[in-house]
Amino acid sequence: MKNLIIIKIGGQAIQQLTERFFQQLQSWQAQGKQLLIVHGGGPMITTLTTQLQLPVQRVHGLRVTDAQTLAVTKLVLLGEAQPALLTQLNQHHLAALGLNAADQQLLTGTPLDQPHLGYVGQVTQVNQVALQTLLAHQIGVLAPLALTAEGQWLNVNADMAATALAQQLHAEKLVLLTDVPGIIHHGMVMRSLSPQQAQHLTQQSVITAGMRPKVQAAIQAIQAGVQQAVITNAIDQPGTAIIKTEVAL
Repeated sequence: MKNLIIIKIGGQAIQQLTERFFQQLQSWQAQGKQLLIVHGGGPMITTLTTQLQLPVQRVHGLRVTDAQTLAVTKLVLLGEAQPALLTQLNQHHLAALGLNAADQQLLTGTPLDQPHLGYVGQVTQVNQVALQTLLAHQIGVLAPLALTAEGQWLNVNADMAATALAQQLHAEKLVLLTDVPGIIHHGMVMRSLSPQQAQHLTQQSVITAGMRPKVQAAIQAIQAGVQQAVITNAIDQPGTAIIKTEVAL
């Protein structure tokens, strides 16, 4: 899908979207781009699990998901986060459709490390034909959940889900929205990095904490043939682009 742009939005960002975000979506649509938004809901999931006195555990940045936490995750993603985003898109006159793995088996997955992570998965297959039809005339808003071949729901990290979709759908561009304007080095936003340079900065601890999964997701997308992978806090700003060739640091 050469005109496809995939945008990953974290749960907290859903409540902080600006007018420029919706204007950029409108601009892309005017250019004939197809748009797929993959949304998270982490802070809302943590709030509800805490209220229910369920354990909140993470391993390498991934939420350990037992059966109760999985139920809460589905409730938040499909009952709170997704409707909130769809409401805003509708208010800006953008036709959008809420999607999840149970819609024509859009996302098939397998457990990532069940003994340690529980019902946490990775996307192994995307229903490309169905998505191509669904995205022809509207924006897709997709929750990062997958179903196994046996029908078991899995919680998928939103960055990983967006990357898998970008890879399998051969997206033109992957945008990973975060709360900072990009990768910052010596007080400046780095406009572009090769995968090798990004790995080097990670080893030097310039790229740390929550930025690491996004950088790894961007690297995977580029290595799989996605033309552009951008980390930014605003879709109308350049942020940091991961590109195939090395640039001067």
